[in-house]
Formats: sequence, C-alpha cells, structure tokens
Amino acid sequence: MESTSAIEVKNLSKIYRIGLKEQKQETLTGTFLDAIKKPVRNFRKIKNLKNNSNHNDEDVFWALKDISFTLQKGEILGIIGSNGAGKSTLLKLLSRITYPSAGKIECRGKVASLLEVGTGFNPDLTGRENVYLNGTILGLSKREIDERFAAIVEFSGIEKFIETPVKRYSSGMKVRLAFAVAAHLEPEVLIIDEVLAVGDADFQRKCIGKMQEISDGTGRTVLFVSHNMAAVKSLCTRGIVLKSGQKVFDGSQTDAINFYQANLDNAANLDYIDNIEDAPGNEFVRIINFRIKPLEGKILSITSGVDFEVLLYNYVEKANLDITFELRNSEEIIVFHTGTYITTNNDSRKGFYRVTGTLPPHLLNSGLYFFSIIIGQNQKIALFKGRDMVSFEVIHEAQSNHMRQLPGVVSPKLCFKTSFEER
Repeated sequence: MESTSAIEVKNLSKIYRIGLKEQKQETLTGTFLDAIKKPVRNFRKIKNLKNNSNHNDEDVFWALKDISFTLQKGEILGIIGSNGAGKSTLLKLLSRITYPSAGKIECRGKVASLLEVGTGFNPDLTGRENVYLNGTILGLSKREIDERFAAIVEFSGIEKFIETPVKRYSSGMKVRLAFAVAAHLEPEVLIIDEVLAVGDADFQRKCIGKMQEISDGTGRTVLFVSHNMAAVKSLCTRGIVLKSGQKVFDGSQTDAINFYQANLDNAANLDYIDNIEDAPGNEFVRIINFRIKPLEGKILSITSGVDFEVLLYNYVEKANLDITFELRNSEEIIVFHTGTYITTNNDSRKGFYRVTGTLPPHLLNSGLYFFSIIIGQNQKIALFKGRDMVSFEVIHEAQSNHMRQLPGVVSPKLCFKTSFEER
C-alpha cells in the first residue's frame, strides 16, 4: 500500500561541538573534503557525525534534540519559534544541506528548498541561466524547463533583468526569482524559510496564493517557516512550535500560534544589566535593558498608556546612531514604525545610551503587542536588528457592565462636538 506521508522525521537530533577547531566543517561534503587532507583525524570525525551522544554537555550544543513528526501529502506545515529555536537547522536537515547527528528523515518525492535569498544561484550567471541551472539540478530536462520558463519569469516580475547577472540583483529581485523557480519546477515537497521577509505586500500575497495553489491544486506538500503569524495562520493547516531545539507543540495552526504567543520568553522586560556580554546584539551594540511599564497606574490597560525604555551599550565611536521602534500586534499588523537619532554630530562614544518613549492613554486597544528595534548608523547601515525583543499585553478595563471591548488596533479618546440646528 502506497504511503500517504510526504515527510517522516524520527528522533531527529543535531549537535554542534563548541570550541573545537576541527569541527568547523559540519556538512558531509565539507567533512569528506577535509578528510582527504587529514584522514586519520577526520575518520573519527565522520564516525562521530552519526553519534555525538557520548560528548559532555559542556562540549556540545543541541541545535535540535529528539524531534519526530509526520507530514502528509498536500499538508502545509508552519514551523514557529523564536530566534535560535532550531527552525533553520531543521530545514537544512530536511533539505540535506547538513547531516543529522542522530535520527532518521524520509522524504518521498522531489524536494525544492528556498532557505535564504538567492540560495543556489551562481552570482556570475544571468537570471535566465540560473533558472536553467536550478531546473537541471532538480532533475528536469531542458524541454521541461522551456515549458515553465515564461511562467517563472512572469511570476517573478523581473522580465527586464532576466539577462542581467544575478550579482547585480537587489535582495528583493533575488527572492522573487528564487521563489518563482522553486514554485514552478513542481517539486513534491517545497521547503521555504522566511521568503515573505523580503518583498512588497503584493509579492507576499502572490507567494501565499502560489503556495496554496501548490498544495490545494496538486496535492504537493509545503513546509513553511516564518515569523509572520498572519501568514502562518492564513496559509498553513498545521503548526509545530520549536523551543531550544525541541518540539513543544504540534497541532492546528491557530492553536500553535496561540501557544507560541502565550509562552514567549521575552514577555515584558528584557534585562542583562549584570551580564552585558550575553545581552542581545553584536560587536557594534548590545541591548542591555528593554523595559515596559504603565505610564499611569500599575497595570497596562487602554487607559494607562505605555512607558518604554531601552538601555544599550554602544561600541561604535564617532558616528551618527539612530534607533527605530516597530510595534506590531498578534495579527502582524504594524501599529507604527518610528524612531529617533541617538547621536547627531558624529560624536557617538563607547558606552551606555538610554532611549525612552511614551504611548499616551487611549491609543492602543486591548491585545498582545510586540516591540522590535533596529539600531542604525547614519540611517543607512543597520548595526543590529532585534525582532520581538519584548512583548506586552494591554487589557480591557470595563468601567461598567455596559462597556465592552471594541474592534480595531487603536482605541482613541476623541473630542467630539454636537449641536442642534434649526432650519
């Protein structure tokens, strides 16, 4: 009897060793190429790729640990999780870009992956040449690619640049062409990681529509990773939540989203004041503290307003620094996107900077909200991007039995004037 499953994952784990220079090659290809030069050492390394369970916890990092699930043909699965949860590692294993440390993966049918912008493209080849290259890699004949080529180019919307080398494409152009190729070469399994993060709203809608068409019309399977909860909710039929490399929830997409949002680690206030080196950031800047509190009263409500404050540590000297705040709700609707300069005369210094802001009462309606920030230089270079740094909930305080929660993202208290006119 023919199996109805497209992907079966059993007890999948991926381990990375910490601090050992000889473990820098983690793919099978890299391991075997390195083994040619250092056969004795790498013989042990290849053997250990199959079983890393004997190492001390201090020496290894579990990117994934003991994950199992089955994905049926025609199903659209959304993978949800915070940064570092293991989402991208899982997709790389399913795409055979890297090899599992333990466990088993069975993919039935042709698999096409879109994991990063321009994945698999040769930058020196034109868009046309890369379409044929990718199609050939997926096992299609030239005639089969010829039949799909016009549809691929039309969907991508970059007809004028199809004869231009890909290295001259913007990131948006690359992802348009990459998605068009992956979707139109008709794989049995399509694996997509954050393709909707690049491109305008119209293209995002086209992507969602195409993925639904792939699944509904042909019975093909889609595995989709995104931070966009609205896209996951509208596209997927099922959701899996990952946390610290482990599967913590598996159910309907709506239940998965609710579980993820209810169990965020970053809810209300981020604090690394005593541990700067581990704070979110990089060699340019680190976010030491991100505090949310009511502007008035003791609880965050429609009438309280919101006071927010970011304490950061800056390593960049003699530059103009800026900070951008983006607030979204649980439906991925952007409430606002605004910011301010931190320094303005190329006089930034190494050390602490504090930025504060307020949202007045009767602005936000009740609901769950997420603050993301971008630290930039000269409004051109992004030094750090932190998505969903903190989340907070605004509650509805009913002042009488007749008051109820009203729809909408905002709940303003407007000034009205009324008058009666005799005519």
